[in-house]
Amino acid sequence: MRRPILMASLILSLTGPGLAHAEDLIQIYDLAVLSDPVLKQAEQQLLATKETKPQALALLLPNFGVNATGTYQNVEAYDVQTGLTTRNMREDFSTGTATAQLNQTVYNRAQWIGLKQSDDVISQAEAQYKTSQIQLMARTAEAYFNVLRAADLVRSSEALMRANERQLEQSKQRFEVGLVAITDVNDNQAAYDRSRATVITNKNQLDNAWEALRVIIGPVNVPLARLGDNLPLAPPEPNDIGEWTKVALENNYDIQAAAMAVAAAKKEVEIQRSGHYPTLGLQAGYNLDRSGSEMFGGYDTDTSYIGLNLSIPIYQGGAVVSRTRQAGHSLGAAQEQLDQARRRVNQAVTDAFRGVLSSISEVEARKAAIVSATSTLESTQAGLEVGTRTQVDVLNAQRQLFENEYLYLSARYEYIINGIKLYQATSGLNREAIERANTWLNPGDLLTTSNL
Repeated sequence: MRRPILMASLILSLTGPGLAHAEDLIQIYDLAVLSDPVLKQAEQQLLATKETKPQALALLLPNFGVNATGTYQNVEAYDVQTGLTTRNMREDFSTGTATAQLNQTVYNRAQWIGLKQSDDVISQAEAQYKTSQIQLMARTAEAYFNVLRAADLVRSSEALMRANERQLEQSKQRFEVGLVAITDVNDNQAAYDRSRATVITNKNQLDNAWEALRVIIGPVNVPLARLGDNLPLAPPEPNDIGEWTKVALENNYDIQAAAMAVAAAKKEVEIQRSGHYPTLGLQAGYNLDRSGSEMFGGYDTDTSYIGLNLSIPIYQGGAVVSRTRQAGHSLGAAQEQLDQARRRVNQAVTDAFRGVLSSISEVEARKAAIVSATSTLESTQAGLEVGTRTQVDVLNAQRQLFENEYLYLSARYEYIINGIKLYQATSGLNREAIERANTWLNPGDLLTTSNL
């Protein structure tokens, strides 16, 4: 009961009056841990897989059972010879048997290997569950920052729309006094209409980003702290892609799960090959047999027995050979999956490492581009006043400035997301990493569905 109560209290804290106390990345992640159905599914799969060991062990432990039957009989016999005469006879009687039997495996190669195989299967499931936990951290963080990115795009497009609206009003006023031609008014009207349509599209994308986050945390409304200005831009430490790749290949849980799958597949080959081996079992029991018939001679018998059951397979139509060959092909497939996992991890490390470095360069370049675009807009507006630039030039310069401002913000999100993916590839992503990213947020600048 503790987990549902904890989840309910957390949801109330996120939807009640204390809204400002649950707006950062850590709070969102904690809610995701309690709400995400993907992680819950992985947890149930792990618990289900852990049951394979007691089931494998049960095949090697004693098996004891009792079987009893009782029968009531009504017998009528005609022309029964009794001495020199015959006569009809009738009898009602009951019979009953009861058997208690103990079976114990003495030697079964397949069952012993199956017990060892269960450890590999469980280790594989545990590695897969750890992967799901890390994936949840990455999915939550990416969904969180995608909402912020989409909100920044809305703000940027709205700012451009307002700027275009001001330009449209100014061009109309200038047209009324004969300073500009009607073409300038039309150009401004077209720019304003385009920017208004872009705002509608971007707001729809923001709604989609919110829904993507709610898929993870559940249908709750929460404010999100925006990214602050104190984002440190630093290359990965160590700044060596070879070291990151080495760590990832050694520690990545996907690779570990694939390696355990190979180990389990190897044992499966031996399990199927064990069909050629003899099996030996012990049987012991006690049998009671009772009959109350006088006509057929009543009896009470008690029988106890103990013995060994030896089974030696000679020929089974080639089924054992076929199943062994099939298990060998499955082993080959598992080995190829292991190789695929290593290549995927290597690619993920390479992409994320280079993404971090390129994001740093892009942030710096976009920041410089904003300065240049601002100067361009100012000079273009001045040129419009003296007649050396057109209204279209101003609109283009204006659009370029707002676009660079958004791309600058977007590059900062890419830097964070690439860093998270780099730690994810090495399976080193943990709560401490999420807490570190959380320090880059500004709790005083909240994004809610009402202030977009």
